[in-house]
Amino acid sequence: MTEPDELDRPVAPAPAPPAVPTRLAVPVDAATVPVAPVAQPVAPVGPIAPGAPVAPVAPGAEPQDTSVLTATSDQPDAGWRRLSARMLLVHPIQELRRLIGVLLVLLVVGRGDRNLWPYVGVAIVVIIGLVRWFTTSYRVTPTQVQVRRGLLRRSTLSVPRDRVRTVDLTSNLMHRLLGLSRLTIGTGLYDRKKDNDLRLDALTSSAAVRLRDELLHERDRVDRRAAVTAPDAAEGIASVPLPEPPRVIARLDPAWVRYAPFTLSGLLTIGVFVGFLANLVNQTHVNPAHVGAVRTTTDELAHLPVIGAVLVVLAIVVVVVAVLSAGGYLLAFWNFELSRQGGTLHIARGLLTTRATTIEERRLRGAEISEPILLRGVRGARAMAITTGLRVGRGAERGGSVLLPAAPAIAVDAVTAAVMGTPHPPAVTLSRHGARARRRRFSRALIVTGLLAAVLVVLWQFANWPIGFPIAGVVLVGLAIPVAADRYRNLGHALIDGFLVTRSGSLVRRRYMLATAGIIGWNERMSFFQRRAGLVTLVATTAAGRQHYDVIDLAQADAIALADASTPGLLTPFLATD
Repeated sequence: MTEPDELDRPVAPAPAPPAVPTRLAVPVDAATVPVAPVAQPVAPVGPIAPGAPVAPVAPGAEPQDTSVLTATSDQPDAGWRRLSARMLLVHPIQELRRLIGVLLVLLVVGRGDRNLWPYVGVAIVVIIGLVRWFTTSYRVTPTQVQVRRGLLRRSTLSVPRDRVRTVDLTSNLMHRLLGLSRLTIGTGLYDRKKDNDLRLDALTSSAAVRLRDELLHERDRVDRRAAVTAPDAAEGIASVPLPEPPRVIARLDPAWVRYAPFTLSGLLTIGVFVGFLANLVNQTHVNPAHVGAVRTTTDELAHLPVIGAVLVVLAIVVVVVAVLSAGGYLLAFWNFELSRQGGTLHIARGLLTTRATTIEERRLRGAEISEPILLRGVRGARAMAITTGLRVGRGAERGGSVLLPAAPAIAVDAVTAAVMGTPHPPAVTLSRHGARARRRRFSRALIVTGLLAAVLVVLWQFANWPIGFPIAGVVLVGLAIPVAADRYRNLGHALIDGFLVTRSGSLVRRRYMLATAGIIGWNERMSFFQRRAGLVTLVATTAAGRQHYDVIDLAQADAIALADASTPGLLTPFLATD
């Protein structure tokens, strides 16, 4: 017997949401997005009785608007539903994976002819997985999305529907085999704590897609229903515009994988693997020198000159990092596609684990272009969205805001311009911050590295440290000079087309393009050394992305002028008048 779709049962549609302000990112014209314009077709329907629902019947037309709400009211006990029954297969396996260490301990401790402890442990874990499914339920009412979970400690997590900012669909390999998707709702508030994410793990893939559309595209459906004209006096026929088809902004070019090694993401994988091996060696009390492969490798390197051995090790590391970086790039961004439909952006990607993130454009507050120094050297970059409802700086979670992975810088600029609706912020020439900012770049770099070099020289002279340490200190001082010069070259800001553009950094250069309409306040930050130099850091606060974006080392008068020009009237009560 096949499992019924969780959301098949039609219920009354949700009431129309309140009017919202115009979204920030405007639709991209044909010159920006190379997609053929699609005429808005009209689907005829039969005569409409007063008060009857509109049901387009043309091929490809949107079916009758049957809401996927699981409850038509907010009554406490109305409309609760369970997750997909297929999770009865997934939850026990997930629990087994989490507690594999405990099960191994039981296997070792209970060794014997009648060792039942491992079986008891597996049975307990399976029961925990089953209980997890039976004690988790959810519902979507006209005003709330709610998840109720727990057996002994019952909890209910509720999110108002008007707080929904993004909807993320993720399917790992096991989910894909069973036709499931995990749905995560981003609100900009409730998802700040990892343990309090509103997640439905999991629904059938079709049900998850329909629920996502219900939460984010409901406003578009209401607009289309409002577009129904009065019955023609002669024919009695009305027409409904079909939903706008998605327009592709960018797709992954397989040739872009050549940029992956320059992101150095493989270094993280190597670090995790080395840490795992070190922990394994410590736990098993194995001497690596007694392992045949390790002993053979060290013997071979011992017969080489020191410089030769170092070069061989570096070559191996470079090759491994490049291979791991390319593999991680393909796993994360295979089939990457960025598209626009109605008032939302859709981002889909992934090879084994697929992920589809939907962002309301009215929640979009700008974009970030990131250029690590090696990636910048091959004219590459990557772009992220600045939006409410998505985390920033949390590893895999950050991937939901990716507008384009590592790719040619010219392609990144074009995609960023298409998303924001204007080509100027990614390409505008930035205003320099003056001689005092340049002097501060050099003084910071030389003072820090100079003090470190001096300490190393003292330790070499009086503590018999190897001479390599002071030499390394001198080399650092020499490297600090070009880094300081590069940091100043990359420092700048601009105000154009309603966006505050600020750029900084050297090892990782970042250009932030923040919509001034999304700025909710300003801060001036001034360290002791900045006060002596007559400089301040102007901080724009917002509810999106990192929640604060810095314009570094401006003269105070320039900072006040920039803030006032960005948000006219906001600073007026605080500015002195003659």
